[in-house]
Amino acid sequence: MASGTGLIYNDQMMSYNLLWDFPACSIEVPERLSASFEKLKQYGLVERCIQLSVREATEEEIILVHSLDYLEAVKSTAFMNVEELKSFSYKYNDVYFHPNSYYCAKLSLGATLQLVDAIMSDRIRNGMALVRPPGHHSQKSDACGFCIFNNVAIAAKYAKQRYGTKRILIVDWDVHHGQGTQYTFEEDPSVLYFSWHRYEHQQFWPNLKDSDYNAIGKGSGTGFTINIPWNKVGMGNADYLAAFLSILLPVAYEFNPELILVSAGFDSAVGDPEGEMCATPECFAHLTQLLMPLANGKLCVVLEGGYNLRSLSESVCMTVRALLGDPMPPLVGQMAPCLSAVETIQNVRAVHQPYWKFLKYHEGVIIKDPSTKKLNFAIEEHKLESADTTDIEKKMTVFSMEKQDFDEFMDSHMKNVLVLAPSVRTAWAGDEVKSAKLDRCLKVEAKETSMEEAGILISGGDATQLENKRLLLSLGCIFPLIDKITKREVRNGIVVAPTLSSSIIAAQYSITVGASRVFLLLLGEADIPTDVKADEKILVVNVCAKQDKMRGNNYFIPICWEGGNECDGDLLHATFEFILPLAYGHRPELVVLAVGDNTGIPAVTLAHLTQLLQLLAEGRILVISQASDLVDTLTSSLLGDPLPTVRSFVLNEENALVLMKLRQELKQHWKLLKNSVL
Repeated sequence: MASGTGLIYNDQMMSYNLLWDFPACSIEVPERLSASFEKLKQYGLVERCIQLSVREATEEEIILVHSLDYLEAVKSTAFMNVEELKSFSYKYNDVYFHPNSYYCAKLSLGATLQLVDAIMSDRIRNGMALVRPPGHHSQKSDACGFCIFNNVAIAAKYAKQRYGTKRILIVDWDVHHGQGTQYTFEEDPSVLYFSWHRYEHQQFWPNLKDSDYNAIGKGSGTGFTINIPWNKVGMGNADYLAAFLSILLPVAYEFNPELILVSAGFDSAVGDPEGEMCATPECFAHLTQLLMPLANGKLCVVLEGGYNLRSLSESVCMTVRALLGDPMPPLVGQMAPCLSAVETIQNVRAVHQPYWKFLKYHEGVIIKDPSTKKLNFAIEEHKLESADTTDIEKKMTVFSMEKQDFDEFMDSHMKNVLVLAPSVRTAWAGDEVKSAKLDRCLKVEAKETSMEEAGILISGGDATQLENKRLLLSLGCIFPLIDKITKREVRNGIVVAPTLSSSIIAAQYSITVGASRVFLLLLGEADIPTDVKADEKILVVNVCAKQDKMRGNNYFIPICWEGGNECDGDLLHATFEFILPLAYGHRPELVVLAVGDNTGIPAVTLAHLTQLLQLLAEGRILVISQASDLVDTLTSSLLGDPLPTVRSFVLNEENALVLMKLRQELKQHWKLLKNSVL
């Protein structure tokens, strides 16, 4: 089993710079690499990674994407003087050359391919390549936008050629559209290309119609290009998260990639002069961890843009933390995508609906001329909540701050969001549990729990259900685990319990020991007391088959499958469309996942759900399973092991319509459920 996170960096890639006055290119500086690497060292992340060597790419590798004539032209720059370099650079769009550019471009590409080799040969699980120059704008015969050779596009071709990789997902979160990557694969159904980018109705560079939402690929590649054009600045954490949950993750799971390549441009982060967006560094950690359950964990992150050195370096560090499996801090800010983002997401879902069954059930229609809609798309201010309070807000105008003010803002922000991982990842309790995986976990001794102690937590003091001795014994295992988790002595835990009622009591107990909000996800039938249904501190989502459950408020939400037992894809569909948006909006401090016996849900699906839920509550999750035969799978997920792929995506139409109806009912309260402007 592959383990470890690779890191590639070599300061030789800093050995070129701009030699004349060229304002369009002045922000692409060597310090982009050194600042990122120094920040990684400052946080002690370099020593936790497996450092990989850098090599030069070969000409045969370069021409996997680029023409031989273009390669020869770039080679000639090594012998040019400044005037010749200037003349050569001006043949292209916003790029500059230096006598060392060709050498550095070969190192940048070679480093990317080294990372792919290490991941595909199972020497490491995932990794990041800190490289320069970037690549995603460069095309077959063109340099463009600081890019000389298209590192990620060549890496995809290389993986297909050398390793026989059949399905590759490229995620481009740079603030500029990676048109070079799109053009390389727009007719290739083996590569799914996803890009969000500042667009502003084609007013932002590179000013291409091919960057709009209706550019979806050509020929056999139709539907395999996904563009999310942001039509205003100031997009923040909720907007980025909504795009992942509403579009990328459903499609990516259906596509089932064998390798993920990320064009990681951090000019989409807060404070960047190019992007003018508002996503904070920890957002990129969440995006990274959302991708990690896919492709058996084979995730290759390659640096693209990023021009505010502080924002860039902090975002790089948060991404590496995610690759290492560190717990994620909660996302700051209102969990509500802005109206412009919702409009874009609606259009993208609608145009891709014919190609992806996970997008089939869609609300609304395409808005064909956004500039004439009678909707208020004035630049609204995005806001950041304090990490410690919810009533003090800061206006998100930080991309226009002076450097000193921005550094002070970042100092304060990072101090609040940096999370220390408990020394123990996973704990368990109980003698009924049998699993080889538990040898890697901490055994927590159960404590005797009396009927009187547990009865305090039961609705109305009715402790008749506690006459079941097995339930009392299971609570004696659950309570010590919750104590360990809430005290941050362990990150997560697992226990086998005879009934789902124990999970309801566990949620109530968690509130009494200091958790201000708990998210309880019940998979199976359970009788939920009225006071729990009405408690806004406990968000309950009950996935069940009963038809008589009525939703009384916004905090008790039964998902009653109209079609009876759910199909293989229904729970994943519900996770992206409903469960995660609700949970992110609730901001829990503890997650309780209760898995009933005989749910019919495949074990691999439960493993993916468990890993995705660990993005919440700094990874504090307690899993309660009625079925002891699921312990091995669920524990493996809690430990962060690579997951097997989910291969079946049958959706029950009636069940999908149930979710659509629930979204309509709840989207005014839980804003991340809103993916239509109608």
